[in-house]
Amino acid sequence: MSETAPNPRSAIHSPPLPHRLIVNADDFGRSASINEAVVRAHCKGILTTASLMVNEAGFDEALRLAKENPNLGVGLHLTLLCGKSALPPEKIPGLVNAHGEFSQNAVGAGLAYFFKRGLRNQLRAEIRAQFEKFRATGLQLDHVNGHLHLHLHPTIFKILMEDSETLGIRRLRLTRDCLSRSRRMSRGYFFYKVSHAAIFEFLSNRARKTLEQKKIRHAQITFGLLQNARVDENYILKLLPELPPGDSELYSHPSLDEFKHEFEALISPRVREQVKKLGIELIRYRDL
Repeated sequence: MSETAPNPRSAIHSPPLPHRLIVNADDFGRSASINEAVVRAHCKGILTTASLMVNEAGFDEALRLAKENPNLGVGLHLTLLCGKSALPPEKIPGLVNAHGEFSQNAVGAGLAYFFKRGLRNQLRAEIRAQFEKFRATGLQLDHVNGHLHLHLHPTIFKILMEDSETLGIRRLRLTRDCLSRSRRMSRGYFFYKVSHAAIFEFLSNRARKTLEQKKIRHAQITFGLLQNARVDENYILKLLPELPPGDSELYSHPSLDEFKHEFEALISPRVREQVKKLGIELIRYRDL
């Protein structure tokens, strides 16, 4: 007796996943130029979320603008490098100078945070202080990430996960990009792309299991990592048709001065038309 072949018509197929995209601006609150670019890109372009630096010069203005634009998802851009602290220098002397400024040396600070165990209590205290400052704004915490992606640093990530319930972390950026796709869409910067792709693939793979255990949501891929502040109109137009099904993030650094090309890309009529034509749903982290 011959075996009956399965009927393909009887198989149950899941509906295809929609293409959903978070479009985020890092460094919200760092300057008036960045703040204005963020709000304009949200109101007139495709920007859906922004990550707030709570200790920088433009913080008060950014907070006012965020409250005037409640549809903008605002998260915490945790800053432990190249910025200012929430705590006074005498409480975290191993992290900042006398002016409350973190190191500008990303590699040196990263090594110190990993190997100097005596810094961990200071790091925990500063992290909690930045979360508390964000909480005091009254804004809903849309997401968490780190300046220069330091939230995935093994020491920092461990603290964040140990305190995730207290800190209210429900959504976090899992920083990883696709090297082959990036090389197809933009040329040059080979060693930068290869090194960053490898580093963050390792860190994101290391973090993913913990995020799943704690039910902390994240996008499956983060575009823009390998562009290094070159998220221009041409890159976005090439990226949009290549978005994988499911939830992705595109992060950028729009401003009206240093990175004006990124701002212009986010408000580009061609980009907005492409999003509409492809049926891409623009979402915030809170929509995950």
